[in-house]
Amino acid sequence: MTQLSAWCRFLDVQTFLLMQYRKYAMPIKIPDRLPAAGVLSEENIFVMTESRATHQDIRPLRVLLLNLMPKKIETEIQLMRMLSNSPLQVDVDLLRIDDRESKNTPKAHLDTFYHDFAQVKHNRYDGLIITGAPLGLTQFADVVYWDTLVEIIEWSRQHVTSTLFLCWAAQAALKVLYGLEKQTREVKLSGVYEHCRLVDLDPLVRGFDEVFYAPHSRHTGISREDVLNCKALRILAESDEAGPFLMSTENGRQIFVTGHPEYEWDTLLAEYQRDVSRGLDVPVPRNYFPGDNPNLPPVVNWRAHANLFFANWLNFYVYQETPYELESIGASGRGLRA
Repeated sequence: MTQLSAWCRFLDVQTFLLMQYRKYAMPIKIPDRLPAAGVLSEENIFVMTESRATHQDIRPLRVLLLNLMPKKIETEIQLMRMLSNSPLQVDVDLLRIDDRESKNTPKAHLDTFYHDFAQVKHNRYDGLIITGAPLGLTQFADVVYWDTLVEIIEWSRQHVTSTLFLCWAAQAALKVLYGLEKQTREVKLSGVYEHCRLVDLDPLVRGFDEVFYAPHSRHTGISREDVLNCKALRILAESDEAGPFLMSTENGRQIFVTGHPEYEWDTLLAEYQRDVSRGLDVPVPRNYFPGDNPNLPPVVNWRAHANLFFANWLNFYVYQETPYELESIGASGRGLRA
């Protein structure tokens, strides 16, 4: 076989694989004018707008995203990028915690694309994601929307098949559901840390390497001993430096991630530059810049496992566990694994 013919055969295989991906991959469904639609489409990510989805005769997964981050559009794009990397069609609803004015997100955007809890509390969802929030140094009782957050967490137990709590939301949920207290660190944990997979067979970490990386950015954490003493929880992955990373209940209905696998390549960079510009004494994010030199561009080494994690969650703990009839979630235990 000549070098040219071998190359042509290689291209034929690549074309076939691309066609198969396009054949079986399903998009997330989002509003036509949501900024994420344009961004993800430019990245060649399969996105289905609401107007096109009306012609689809399938039942998409319904996922509710409670966005607590200040820069909501940025967080929307990050998480929708993760949710799009799946052969499942996902219908995303955006939820705001209250109607206070945002300093970082236009009011028109919030009014157009976000729901209040009162508008969705009678719905049922296949999945719920609650993001982190820059509130690590604030006591839970002093968080202005704490009572509403507690209500949503409790509501999710009977209205959602599986809930994913990220970073600060994981700490908040562990407090609400199991009474675990967050612990303040002497120095902010910031950087990309090595983690070890502790189990082999759990679907959440299926396909994970024994060692993988994930970003963290927080002032507080959860004690490993406290988690181990809680019989309802399992630690699936942890870090010597960052502590427990991935935890879940036995039935997978609540999943807790203490880091930010959804972060883009420059998110930690932007946070570091923001803190420095404010005159804060913050450490350079560890293991993020080559040689920990902030003058060099960061290296991304967590994206593959981040995509795999979200795909595993959607497939094994949402799609395969949720009933076809949404109204059945929470009814007589349907959609809730024993």
